[in-house]
Order: sequence, then C-alpha cells, then structure tokens
Amino acid sequence: MRKELTTADGRTLSYLDFTPESTGRPLLALHGHLSEGASYAHLAEALGPEWRVIALDQRGHGDSDRAPDYRREGYVADALALLDHLGLDRVVLVGHSLGAINAYHLAAAHPGRVAGLVSTDAAALLTDTGSSPLSFVLGFPYTAPTREELTAACGPVGPMLAPALRPHAEGWRLPFHPQDTVDSESLVHGDHRATWLASDCPALLIRGTSSQVLTADHARELVTGRPRTTLVELDTDHFVQLKDPRGFEKAVRDFCATL
Repeated sequence: MRKELTTADGRTLSYLDFTPESTGRPLLALHGHLSEGASYAHLAEALGPEWRVIALDQRGHGDSDRAPDYRREGYVADALALLDHLGLDRVVLVGHSLGAINAYHLAAAHPGRVAGLVSTDAAALLTDTGSSPLSFVLGFPYTAPTREELTAACGPVGPMLAPALRPHAEGWRLPFHPQDTVDSESLVHGDHRATWLASDCPALLIRGTSSQVLTADHARELVTGRPRTTLVELDTDHFVQLKDPRGFEKAVRDFCATL
C-alpha cells in the first residue's frame, strides 16, 4: 500500500493507496500535526470499495522527507504533485487540523480539482499568541537507540506516538521533526476566512464539542457564511478521528453519499 513519488525539487513524498486497483471514486486524506497518512486506515475500510482512499504523509511527516519550509503553498503543491502523479483530475478532500487547512487552501486555489471537502476540527482564524501549543515537542529527542527509549523520552505522549516510530540509522526516530512541527504550526496562524469562502464545492465541517481549536461560535460562522456547507458535531475533543472513529467514519460516509 505504501508508495513514493519524487517532487520537482527532489524530495520524496510517501503515501498510502489503500485500494489502488479500486474503480471507486478517489478521496485524498490529509492528516494533522503529530500524525501521518496511516491514521486514515480505518476510514478507508469504512468507506469500502465505493471509494479509493489515498492518504499522503505530508512534508516532514511519516516517511516523507523534511522540507525547507512549511507554508501553505508548499503543502498544496505536494498534494497537487500526488494527484498529478496518480492521474487524478478531481477528488474529494478530507483533512484534519493542519490537513484541513491545507485542503481548503487547495480547494480555493484549484476548485476544478475538488469535488467535495471535509474539514475536521479546523478553524479559519488562528490567533498568534506568541508561543506554539506544540512547543512541548521541542523537548523530545528526534532519535534514540531503541524504540523503548524514544517512547519513554516523549513522556505522556509516548504511547500515542509509539506505533508511528520509524527505524533510523541511529536506531529509531519520531515520525516528525520537533522543530519542523513547531515551525509548521506557527505558520498556520492567521486569518484564513477568505480562503475558506473561496471555493463552492459541497463541504462538511466536523467539530468536536470539546475542541481545543474550533469553538461552537466560529464553527457556526464558517457554516453560515459558506454555501452548501453542513456541520456535524461529535462528543469528543480536537482529535476527532482518534477519539470517535465510528462517528467520524459515519459523518464522512454520509457526506460522500450525497456527492
């Protein structure tokens, strides 16, 4: 399932094509920070043969190479490179957090490539408070001699990261670089509302009712202001697909059935 492509600037992008022989409609899934494409394995199974789910390890995540910068243009260019590599003209986009912001930026810049959009717990107005909420990862070592040592060094987050740790020349490594992660998160800050409104494909906004990122008022603003957009709220926090995978799968499946 795991495959690779080389970008125009020589970086390797890794992606999972869960059902490459499927004749189902294509869906591109983009993960959030601290995650990877494999986080969508359960969604691919839930959508079944009707959909061909492809999940990208975004730049600096999973098995994809690190990049010189983590601005929106780079993330969008990587996703387009994957679509072109696979010969996919038009897809449904599903994204969580960072991945959702990248998804609606792609939809705004290339509306002809996007048949539908699922934004999972992503705001469109992110205030810069002067410090990244992900700054705690700067205390993590990027590599360690053993998987157990690296898991332990990540403290309470270690068990969540353990399944995604990678073999490395020096032993084991994280599925992201701590400094890259903080840089990427900092570059997300800003007002993306005009971009959110710049596409007109059908869209679904999924929000966790205890979200640390997307407030109820802001979610209503995003749905009210954008035509053909619906809201589904699930009883979970920001990590919707991790905390309520069945609810997330049902919301995406129901939305896709309307397209």
